[in-house]
Amino acid sequence: MGSNSSRIGDLPKNEYLKKLSGTESVSENDPFWNQLLSFSFPAPTSSTELKLLEEATISVCRSLGSDSEDLLEELLCCLMQLITDIPLLDITYEISVEAVSTMVVFLSCQLFHKEVLRQSISHKYLMRGQCLPYTSKLVKTLLYNFIRQEKPPPPGAHLFPQQSDGGGLLYGLASGVATGLWTVFTLGGVGSKATSTPELSSPLGNQSLLLLLVLANLTDAADAPNPYRQAIMSFKNTQDSSPFPSSIPHAFQINFNSLYTALCEQQTSDQATLLLYTLLHQNSNIRTYMLARTDMENLVLPILEILYHVEERNSHHVYMALIILLILTEDDGFNRSIHEVILKNITWYSERVLTEISLGSLLILVVIRTIQYNMTRTRDKYLHTNCLAALANMSAQFRSLHQYAAQRIISYTCRHLRRYVYVLDKLCFPHSHCSTLQHCFSTLSDNGEELLSLTCSHILRSYASSLFSLLSKKHNKVLEQATQSLRGSLSSNDVPLPDYAQDLNVIEEVIRMMLEIINSCLTNSLHHNPNLVYALLYKRDLFEQFRTHPSFQDIMQNIDLVITFFSSKLLQAGAELSVERVLEIIKQGVVALPKDRLKKFPELKFKYVEEEQPEEFFIPYVWSLVYNSAVGLYWNPQDIQLFTMDSD
Repeated sequence: MGSNSSRIGDLPKNEYLKKLSGTESVSENDPFWNQLLSFSFPAPTSSTELKLLEEATISVCRSLGSDSEDLLEELLCCLMQLITDIPLLDITYEISVEAVSTMVVFLSCQLFHKEVLRQSISHKYLMRGQCLPYTSKLVKTLLYNFIRQEKPPPPGAHLFPQQSDGGGLLYGLASGVATGLWTVFTLGGVGSKATSTPELSSPLGNQSLLLLLVLANLTDAADAPNPYRQAIMSFKNTQDSSPFPSSIPHAFQINFNSLYTALCEQQTSDQATLLLYTLLHQNSNIRTYMLARTDMENLVLPILEILYHVEERNSHHVYMALIILLILTEDDGFNRSIHEVILKNITWYSERVLTEISLGSLLILVVIRTIQYNMTRTRDKYLHTNCLAALANMSAQFRSLHQYAAQRIISYTCRHLRRYVYVLDKLCFPHSHCSTLQHCFSTLSDNGEELLSLTCSHILRSYASSLFSLLSKKHNKVLEQATQSLRGSLSSNDVPLPDYAQDLNVIEEVIRMMLEIINSCLTNSLHHNPNLVYALLYKRDLFEQFRTHPSFQDIMQNIDLVITFFSSKLLQAGAELSVERVLEIIKQGVVALPKDRLKKFPELKFKYVEEEQPEEFFIPYVWSLVYNSAVGLYWNPQDIQLFTMDSD
């Protein structure tokens, strides 16, 4: 080998690799190391070349793993030392990338198991023993690699001039080992990946983030919690001078401002959004810091854009973005401050030109749009429940709602009120239901805007009163009998109920929650939201039909009171009132409305709680991100067991 070039086909017979993988000890000062490292090796540039490299080094790899568990622990420690201790320079960049990548590969045995691994050799060594003291330093370094997003040096960049024969220890270390030798020792991790990874601006930043997520989601050992998760849960800001409690292990400090900036800038990727979720959910120091920022729009806008482009995102990315919003809306200060941030010209929002709107109103628009998309396309109960929970958390703090946001709150509620009457009509009278209502709903587009212009009051007056009277006697019993009757009319018990029958309970839940959101706003911040009152009065005919509904009677009391009070004010003012005049009357009437007549309800507050065994969701998700996003790593898709290859 030495200064000579090596080909892939020569590797199995290479005497230096044989000595490296053999049982004979080699001292640190042995000339062997210079001879091993001072060679030029063409880096693989395709999955085909990587596959050839793996096949050519099978014997070397087997020799290194066999009967040497202690060597594996030492190797993992050495990798951690490489990542944490070597300064990041042009000459060391690729070494750092390969060290991080090799740790990912050592942990990738999870890919080849359907069940979540609770223990493995890698778990064993990473959770205790020689590796444990490096925990906080490793997590800190990986975070800083993500924060800095250092780009790779240009080809051929190095500190020392390249020798003509490709030799020299430092140059060989940077260009030879980093691009070839470390890839040799991936213990079968290199395979053939179906699709190529897109070009990334910072391979080290991306790879470090993936390793951090993998470590954070390792399952706890039988006798000890995951130390990497403990480190993520407890680190503090560099500006925080308070001492760490003695009970907190693996604690460290990091610059929160730099971390916040990086998180704001990187939200286009699944893995950055997952990191943001992890930090907000698990680290109270980070959560407190972020909620105190005066530039929250820099973080919230990228999250809203993820939700807005829900059609283009995978479901997991949308879930993470939504849960982040839910966690943020648990804080009343956040819910107040977002209505004070005024945005101009939101170019990615295409339904309507928004020249000026508050961050709070924009958040409402995007969340309602997400619920609407879900109800008409994916029908995922988990998604719309969390969307409604976020709106409910915000509702008592609604301030100066944009007229379009107010209109969408009311129109979305109306859409489901009308849908509810239609479905209930089909359930109770399956052979004679109202053809006009059927026509209304069969011609709707996905966003339901046409429904706003329909005048259905005559239909509702003729049908709703009788339907709701029927329901008021025995609500659940009537629905149960109607469902059984409909099932009996089907030819076989194996035939599923139509979608509209299955949807009735979901529609009722959505209506109830939307009415509670409207009621919460009217009860707590009526004087701040004339546009919401205006939109409510515009659709008052529909809301009035639901005052006798047994499921909504209680929550309709305040809404009905507001409608009645302001309707009388408008009647006194005469006919042909302009929009401006109506809003003026509403603002004046708010002062005269007797607040004591509004019934008090418990405050709407929802808190995000991870489901039991969250690892069953997060571990496959993290490894799907590794598989699809890791730089220069290839696994044979036929061997993947943890998730299906078409999973998001």
